[in-house]
Amino acid sequence: MQMILLALVAVAAADDLDSREHIPIVAETRQEPVDGASASDFESGNGIRFAQKATAGAAGGSNAEGVYSYPDEFGNLIEVRYVANEFGFQPQGAHLPVAPPAPAHVAELLRIAEQQRAAGITFE
Repeated sequence: MQMILLALVAVAAADDLDSREHIPIVAETRQEPVDGASASDFESGNGIRFAQKATAGAAGGSNAEGVYSYPDEFGNLIEVRYVANEFGFQPQGAHLPVAPPAPAHVAELLRIAEQQRAAGITFE
């Protein structure tokens, strides 16, 4: 009985895969890694684009910067530029939310904390 159920699930899944639209890759280039540096880009038939350049990072990781874009459900082009390095993934894009500015007293508190660190004051 389990075999029959598994067979039916497999057939249903395969049918779903066949009904998906085929989206071709219309352009693609790659520079294979040499001394930690690489580059790649591609464009698909549905308007998705990606380009990235990477270099070896100081701590053995990889530093990358790039851009990707895609059309949203309304046909608007969404573009994200990014840097990814020892400080993490740092995306930028007009569609991304932006935090409100910190209140003025936060700058004063940060200044006081820096003075305390410089004077050797620490808190456990």
